[in-house]
Amino acid sequence: MRARLAAEVDRLRPLARGVAWVSRDNLHLTLKFLGGVEPIRLDALAEALTTIVAGWPAFELTVRGLGAFPSRTRPRVLWAGVDAGAAALATLAAGVDDALASLGFSREARAFSAHVTLGRVREPRPNPRLAEALAVEGAFGRQRVTRVCLMRSQLSPLGARYSELAEARLGPGPAG
Repeated sequence: MRARLAAEVDRLRPLARGVAWVSRDNLHLTLKFLGGVEPIRLDALAEALTTIVAGWPAFELTVRGLGAFPSRTRPRVLWAGVDAGAAALATLAAGVDDALASLGFSREARAFSAHVTLGRVREPRPNPRLAEALAVEGAFGRQRVTRVCLMRSQLSPLGARYSELAEARLGPGPAG
C-alpha cells in the first residue's frame, strides 16, 4: 500500500509546487494528535492506550480515492481516504479520545476523518490541474489493523522523523 501511495505522490508532485510531501516510510493514519507531551506523562499515556486497544478486535481497512482539506479546489492537506474500515477506525479513535481525556488531554473538536496525509500545501491557492488529478477513485490497498502506536514526531528542515514510543496490540477477529 505504501508503494502505491508513494507512486501517487510521484504522480501529483509535478502538479503542485510548495507542497511538503510525506515520504513513503512516514505514511500513516493518525487517530489523535497530542502535540507536545511531557516525558513524565508517557507511561500513563501508553498504559491508557494499551487498555483501550486491548478490548478492540483487529479489523481490515481499505485506502481508496484522493481528496483535500478543506477542498480540492483550494487544498491545504492532500490525502488518500479510508473506505472499508472507516467506521471501525472512527470508533477506535473515539475510544482513544475518551481514554486520553481522562488523562487531561483535550477532546477532539472536529469529527474524525480517516485519511492518510500525502502532503501539506505551504501556501494554499486554487490549482485546477491538481484538483482534477485528485479525482481518482481507485483503491491503493487493503491493510489489517493489528496495533496502535504512540509515536514521537520530530520536525526538521528535511521533514518529520517518527519514532515509536509504545505499541498496543488489538485482539483477533473482525471488528463490527
